[in-house]
Amino acid sequence: MTIDLKSTLERLYALIPRGKKLGLERMQAACARFGNPERSFTAVHIAGTNGKGTVAAFVSSMGRAAGLRIGTYTSPHLHRFAERIAINGTPIEDDVLVSLLNRVMDAAPDLTFFEVATMAAFLGFKEAQVQLAVLEVGLGGRLDATNVIPPPRVAAITRIAFDHMAELGDSLGKIATEKAGIIKPGSAVVIGKLHPDARAVIEQRVAETGARLVPLGSPEPIAGAPLAYPRIALLGSNLAVAVTVGRELGWAPEVLAQGVENTVWPGRNELLHRNGHDLTLLDCAHNPDGAVALSHALDPTVLAEIESRREIALVFGALNTKNWRAMLRRLEQVAGQRIYVAPPLAKAVDPNEMLQVSSGEVATSVESALSRARELVGSKGVVVVAGSTFLVGAARAILLNLPTDPPVAL
Repeated sequence: MTIDLKSTLERLYALIPRGKKLGLERMQAACARFGNPERSFTAVHIAGTNGKGTVAAFVSSMGRAAGLRIGTYTSPHLHRFAERIAINGTPIEDDVLVSLLNRVMDAAPDLTFFEVATMAAFLGFKEAQVQLAVLEVGLGGRLDATNVIPPPRVAAITRIAFDHMAELGDSLGKIATEKAGIIKPGSAVVIGKLHPDARAVIEQRVAETGARLVPLGSPEPIAGAPLAYPRIALLGSNLAVAVTVGRELGWAPEVLAQGVENTVWPGRNELLHRNGHDLTLLDCAHNPDGAVALSHALDPTVLAEIESRREIALVFGALNTKNWRAMLRRLEQVAGQRIYVAPPLAKAVDPNEMLQVSSGEVATSVESALSRARELVGSKGVVVVAGSTFLVGAARAILLNLPTDPPVAL
């Protein structure tokens, strides 16, 4: 009997109630069972509160520009599960994905949803003979399923801010300790612009492991040469981390520039438009730190075509595990119109609660929220969708008429 993708994903999604189980023992046993595929490739391992997916996208694109066969593992997915496991920038083929997932679930029935996905990625990368795997940490770092890999060629930590505090701790130092767990002996380490408390923890881990801290370099691959990259808001610290990683891997400036300019990372400061109008900015900002970065991107000096914040409508929704009040207070300063809607997950905040924090309107569906926001600002205004990766995924699928798999916050 042929097992299709739909039934395979149903089997995988049945593992969701197991939730997040931090720890490496299950993954280590599964890796041994499959002949340790995590040892078959060189790795760049990326942790951070925000920006790790963006850095992974940049590094992967630069690696392809360098002529390498690149595997990329990220989470969660925006539209289709296969996006999580990419070979040379393309989501893994459905038939290959079906085979990998079922093989893992058959042989290691004790794994969680995320552990199965991670194990499938390792196997897929081995069988595709990737030369470099760019791995995004799922949660934290020290006890994350991806951290069963040998010392990576480069360990990168993008930013450290308050998020997932129930699992990682209630101070920047504690959170940094968890993320620093990806630093291993012999690795080069690249870190973004961190709070001194977090940086001190990272530097201590570097010293303890005998790793090597690489100074953060310029985000410009070629000094003084402007980049033809469409979203300036993604530049700065994230790009500096990615370019520094690329330099550490020995890639030429021209290769770095080509990789940056060819980077595609949907839903992250992504500007969609039709005929120059109906601008919609999609950003997966889902915590206060991300909201700060997004607010800078929405400054009128960046979106020069906007004369007043009344021409910006925010479509906002969040999960109840996030500090959505702080996010909303930050973003209300840059958007004159606000529409609140629940992301398509059971853990979504009731949008009516948001009216108690900031004035606005409530929509009953993502589609109606987008429609109302456009009505408020007209064809020359900007609709901004933020607050949750899952809200952005749903909105993008509607705007571009894309097929989707069910979202999952794992």
